[in-house]
Amino acid sequence: MGKKLNNKSSLGLYWIYIAIGIFLVAITLWTPGGGTKEIAYSQMEQALRNGCVKQITINLNQKTAEAELDPRCAEEYTGKKSSDGNPVNVSSTIPAVDEFSKELKGLKEEGLFKGEEKYVNDQDYTRIFIYAVLPLLIMIVFFVFINRRMSGGGGGGIFNVGKSTAREFDKSKAENKVTFQDVAGLEGAKQEVEEIVHFLKNPQKYTTLGGKIPKGALLVGPPGTGKTLLAKAVAGEADVPFFSMSGSDFVEMFVGVGASRVRDLFRTAKEKAPCIVFIDEIDAIGRARGKNANFNSNDERENTLNQLLTEMDGFGSNSGVIILAATNRAEILDKALMRAGRFDRQIHVELPDLNERVAIFKVHLKNVKTDDSIDIDFLARQTPGFSGADIANVCNESALIAARKERNAVTKQDFLDAVDRIIGGLEKKSKIITAEEKKNIAYHEAGHATISWHLQFADPLVKVTIVPRGQALGAAWYLPEERQLTSKQHILDKICALMGGRAAEEIFFGILDTGALSDLEQATKRAYALVTYFGMSEQLRNISYYDSTGQNEYGFTKPYSEATAQMIDSEVQRIIDEQYERAKSILRQYSEGHNRVANILIEKEVLFSEDLESVFGPRPWASRAEELLADSKPQELPEAEAESGEDQ
Repeated sequence: MGKKLNNKSSLGLYWIYIAIGIFLVAITLWTPGGGTKEIAYSQMEQALRNGCVKQITINLNQKTAEAELDPRCAEEYTGKKSSDGNPVNVSSTIPAVDEFSKELKGLKEEGLFKGEEKYVNDQDYTRIFIYAVLPLLIMIVFFVFINRRMSGGGGGGIFNVGKSTAREFDKSKAENKVTFQDVAGLEGAKQEVEEIVHFLKNPQKYTTLGGKIPKGALLVGPPGTGKTLLAKAVAGEADVPFFSMSGSDFVEMFVGVGASRVRDLFRTAKEKAPCIVFIDEIDAIGRARGKNANFNSNDERENTLNQLLTEMDGFGSNSGVIILAATNRAEILDKALMRAGRFDRQIHVELPDLNERVAIFKVHLKNVKTDDSIDIDFLARQTPGFSGADIANVCNESALIAARKERNAVTKQDFLDAVDRIIGGLEKKSKIITAEEKKNIAYHEAGHATISWHLQFADPLVKVTIVPRGQALGAAWYLPEERQLTSKQHILDKICALMGGRAAEEIFFGILDTGALSDLEQATKRAYALVTYFGMSEQLRNISYYDSTGQNEYGFTKPYSEATAQMIDSEVQRIIDEQYERAKSILRQYSEGHNRVANILIEKEVLFSEDLESVFGPRPWASRAEELLADSKPQELPEAEAESGEDQ
């Protein structure tokens, strides 16, 4: 509805501009004086001498003379006859009023002019309007137009450009009512922010023991984990004013505007203290200062940050104002912003684990009409690595799929299809693939499946398909075990499984194609991480070049010598080559089973873990993830982690 109103108001403004333009054209074309014909001064003199003028009116201010001609002379001076026999009015500009008056007096004495002579002092208001008032009106309209454009159609403008754009949260609206009960999972983060809310509600409980209210709390975590939702819950629970704005709201094209808005924000907050100010995406203004001095870094942004630092904990007092901020790039924030006294608490909002995903599903399924086949624990197990936003997307996508199939309720299969859709992309069964390409894709994906089945630390396979999805022509899905630590053998087995597709192409076809692009990219990244980050290589033991602070983001120099760079490259190449040969060795050992798996893929286009078990037998190493899947039908398992085998 809001958009429609904005469209109508914009259309109304256009009509106003069109009306003003028509008015200006009409004023320009309109000649004052009604039906008066303007003639030359010489013709006016001739009409006076010929006795054709019955009456003449002289305007002293305008220096004009308006004469009333005899109808018989109308055609001679105006070119038109008087149809009704009435006098015709003509006007002319006179050089000087005194000279013209003397001339009229002489003509009267000679008996040539016998008409009546009048002198008036009228103002030409039309001319005054056009040349004096109209330009001023145009300037005012232009000024108002620019003011509205600069204020974005709101209540701001040129004079309010330095004012804060923070919006005060209105808890009276139903759509704004978010509480901690609506925030599933995030138990540790909720406990931290709940304490701030409790402090505001009952400060005596803490102040009697000498405690002070925290000045700020920084929510840090990956995108979609619920940082902004947690801030909304604080706004809904706290009984104090709550202001919210984005870090980009401080950024403006005018010099000094950002710092001015910071001052205005804190001035307003102090007036309504105690209160909470929430700044979303604070990294827009909180980047570390002086990191890009060689390229004339944005001094305006740094001035805004300096003002924010001063307001949060500077020479002046700032009691009763709590700053709540959120970012997913805490490593690039300025150290002065992160210190105690400004942001006393850093609350890490991580990706949810299994139990937290169960709680998140329960929240998002409240408004989804489901049937009895829905098992929330099963859905939570199938979505490792999903954030709260991803789970909300799964629930919404499943409802759309069920509606598309004209079902009365959302079923378990709809959820599985939704996970497939989100991870792998939309199925493209109409994509044209030749028989030779289909065979290559099948052998490629069978290579991934065969190797992952026979490696102890590889993720358990869930499903393999050669049906194109998204950008991939084929894909293999795995269900990784949720672990906090990863060993070297886990990484090596993962690289070996990734190289299985290309190894199968070389062994069984003797050719290489571009289908392994995604596999090679992931394998190379893992190999470089193993060498440069985790210190697990043979030549570079226990050395890590990972910069967790992000201070070298704009650096152009590597933290190691050229000799070390060559050693890193050689180590990565060695690891890739060893795992590639290992993959080929496994495929040669199980070539018969690999070919059977490939033929099943060519025939069915989709292969599940039970098909691999029928070919190779039970997997020797049953992981915890596989035990969790033991009670579920393989044909209903979704893709928990997709590894694209084709780059097209």
